[in-house]
Amino acid sequence: MEDISAADMTSTEDREFFISLGERITALRKARNLTQAQLAEALGVSQQSVQAYEVGRRRMPVSSLPAVARVLDVSLEELFGEKIQTRGKRGPASRLEQQFEAVSQLPKTQQRFVTQMLDTVLAQSAQ
Repeated sequence: MEDISAADMTSTEDREFFISLGERITALRKARNLTQAQLAEALGVSQQSVQAYEVGRRRMPVSSLPAVARVLDVSLEELFGEKIQTRGKRGPASRLEQQFEAVSQLPKTQQRFVTQMLDTVLAQSAQ
């Protein structure tokens, strides 16, 4: 597992893929309140390796991708950035579904704030 040089990449597309993958891993890790050290321990690699994967400086071994997906509690498709079709109604996502998706991308503190607001509104409507 050495650093990636331009000669190591078969194409610019490969490099962009690993940079994008690293960004998704970073976002998923942070959304689950995991540190790089915790992710590294779960994967059996060094924290420096996780940091290099996240910035796209090193290629993540393909054999480790299922473990990454498991630790981050996502499918491989989600890890690769593909939208997952849910088994529900067809057609565009509702405004509420779009808002929930947007909220899921916020930092945890802002997610908690939104959750508290929803809890308050739901409690008031139940009275």
